[in-house]
Amino acid sequence: MRARLSVLFAALFVLTLPIVAQNKGPKATARPRATAKPVALMPLTPRERTLQLLNRFTFGPRPGEVERVLAIGPESWVNRQLTPESYPDPMLDKRLAEYPTLNMSAEQALRVFPDRGAITAVAQGKAQAPTDPLLAAVYAVQVYKWQQEQDAKKPDAGGQAPGEPTDADKDALKKQGQATAARIAGDLYALPKNQRMDALIRMPLEERVAFTQYLAGDQRNLLLGDFTPREREAFNAMSAQVGSQYNIGNELAQARVLRDVLTERQLQEVMTDFWFNHFNVFIGKDSDQWYTTSYERDVIRKHALGKFRDLLTATAESPAMMAYLDNWLSIGPNSAANGVDPKNPKARKGNRGLNENYGREVMELHTVGVDGGYTQADVTALAAILTGWGVDRPNQGGPFLFDQKKHEPGDKQWFGHTIREGRNADGSPDGMNEGLQALNLLAASPQTAHFVSYLLAQRFVADEPPPALVARLSEVYLANDGDIKAMLRALMASPEFNSRQYFRNKVKTPVEFIASAFRMTGTDPANPGAMVNAIKTMGMPLYNALPPTGYYITADQWMNTTALVDRLNFAYQLANNKFANQKFDAPKLLALGLLLPVVPKAVAAPVVSRGDARMMGVAVVSAEPAKMPAQGADVALGVLEATLIGGEVSPKTNELIHQQLEQQAGSANAMDQLNLLTALVLGSPEFQSH
Repeated sequence: MRARLSVLFAALFVLTLPIVAQNKGPKATARPRATAKPVALMPLTPRERTLQLLNRFTFGPRPGEVERVLAIGPESWVNRQLTPESYPDPMLDKRLAEYPTLNMSAEQALRVFPDRGAITAVAQGKAQAPTDPLLAAVYAVQVYKWQQEQDAKKPDAGGQAPGEPTDADKDALKKQGQATAARIAGDLYALPKNQRMDALIRMPLEERVAFTQYLAGDQRNLLLGDFTPREREAFNAMSAQVGSQYNIGNELAQARVLRDVLTERQLQEVMTDFWFNHFNVFIGKDSDQWYTTSYERDVIRKHALGKFRDLLTATAESPAMMAYLDNWLSIGPNSAANGVDPKNPKARKGNRGLNENYGREVMELHTVGVDGGYTQADVTALAAILTGWGVDRPNQGGPFLFDQKKHEPGDKQWFGHTIREGRNADGSPDGMNEGLQALNLLAASPQTAHFVSYLLAQRFVADEPPPALVARLSEVYLANDGDIKAMLRALMASPEFNSRQYFRNKVKTPVEFIASAFRMTGTDPANPGAMVNAIKTMGMPLYNALPPTGYYITADQWMNTTALVDRLNFAYQLANNKFANQKFDAPKLLALGLLLPVVPKAVAAPVVSRGDARMMGVAVVSAEPAKMPAQGADVALGVLEATLIGGEVSPKTNELIHQQLEQQAGSANAMDQLNLLTALVLGSPEFQSH
């Protein structure tokens, strides 16, 4: 089937090129202030406006959601979404209970999934293992593996370093381990579910290691499915090689895709996605492996609909940001931590200095923007202002810490302001107040108002946002002290957002594409790990954007031949129940579409007749009774397009879809044809945009 779709890959790419050309915009760091002549904007119909609202401020409307929002009124829906704390989210909460680290501090999560440093300390007697039986079992397995590593490095009696095991040795060890795992699995399955983990952690270490390492396939899935969330974490930690901290990020990423698909608080999650990308941290950077969870939870999501000033300050006081941009390493050249005696500044003992990474990025990417009027001298001055902002015990998951000893003393000239040396009421030094002053000045800056407004308009209206809208949003920002809700209301009510010119002109990122495929087909995300991997394959691994810019959100970043092939492959696998054992129900989706209050037209574009197909060189095969009749296929296509796209579909898209149906006509039954139709609609340029 994939071979048959190869022609469609190229055709869809050609179809999408106009979208890319239309939406290609500048990088997020640019803030063009060019003016344009006013353009008469044709307003959307009420249904189109509702669809626009749900396409941009959710991860895709579920079947029938447009009609439900129309019934209660879009304004009521917006008001509810802007107060996410006011209503429960039970379905999501039930699923997220499978990932206990989501609610832990970094220090707690690191104890559940210890890194190599923690295991080494316990193995060498420099730290004690936890007393909790489940955690103690994890540490025992990890220490055992650590000791095996050390033993493998020891020279033999003749002083020779041990050689690498042969492939035959590795195969023999693997077969032995698999046999042990299968035997233990049988023993455990014979026990009641609530006794299995207790029996496992009482087994000899060698058996525990073999079992957790080699248990695979259906046996593993069945066992893990019967464990409690905490038992599942312990099993995963024992399965890892020395250092299991990466499991913290695995839980976070799987929870992320579940949130996107299942939450009723869609606007909050869309804005969490937006602000995390704006204040990006890279989970692979040192201790951010265990800080990113609390960063998203306590900093980004908590302030996603609040005041920008509070969000900015919270990111600056986050260990994740301080570790990612190395501010915890920054030391004032004339500070006490650098060996400088305030009474004798020339008697310097240390030779450490400023790290300007955070001072630069907080202006260039977080607030005023690259052309915000600052100089290199301002970067250096802000780095000095922010010395002392850091992390307590970063390798152990400690909290944010301001260390006065690292702070650069004295007044600072910065960005047109004089930042006086911080002092408490009793005259003692208070260097942290200097940083708070600087952050507040940045948050109140007109340049920041413009930059943030530009990025919001770019995310929700157009890759190259209309200058008039950006200007109005900037005014709203300044008039409302950077209130994010006020800006979103203004954006949603703007004539630009509600105009045909900016309707379906944004291309979905991989995250948006996969989340919308599940939401808009009403599919329960049973395998979030596979979804995370699919997003990674499409070039957007969650929490793994290395540069502080995060991921670019413009069409030119995501629309290319490889990306489209990956997306259509995913759509085909999902619709044909070949995506990681994920259940997909195309007949149910079709039935939901038929039951909508507004029954769509049978065909969204002229049908390709059999004669036309012959002229195009498409093979035509007589339909068997078990095959979907041509008229039925047209009806199904119209319903699917109305349900999944909700707007016009180009004749060219439908022509290509009909070509694929004609090619399959002699070799597939009605169910296969329906699955193919669903996959083709999901892979169409119209579904790729929103």
